[in-house]
Amino acid sequence: MERFKYKIALLIDDSYIDNLINRKILENTNFAESIVVINSPEKAFEYLNECSTQKNLLPEVIFLDLRMPEMSGFEFLTAFETIEELKPHPIKIYVLSSSLDPSDLRKIKEITLVTKFISKPLTSQTLEDL
Repeated sequence: MERFKYKIALLIDDSYIDNLINRKILENTNFAESIVVINSPEKAFEYLNECSTQKNLLPEVIFLDLRMPEMSGFEFLTAFETIEELKPHPIKIYVLSSSLDPSDLRKIKEITLVTKFISKPLTSQTLEDL
């Protein structure tokens, strides 16, 4: 019987390749029993809003990219805070980004929703350290 660290993990990234790689790493490390991949923050927000009334469908962990068209990771976090059913915030949010912009890193540290910043690429060692 396989043992998973979490029941559901959500990947939010507009990059098909990053999602493919990250999903494989999560699967290979038995990180989550179910991995939901959504390639747009808008669709991820809709998904979370719909699942907010059914707690068993909510992810326990979100991996969020920062740089995405139409809605950035920062804008997603602002929208996420408006889902009243998720308060108090039970989901761990890891910003998974290649951004090394000091202003992004400062901003992330100020956002209490974010559990941790992780530099891309995601690795099995990074997951073990979580």
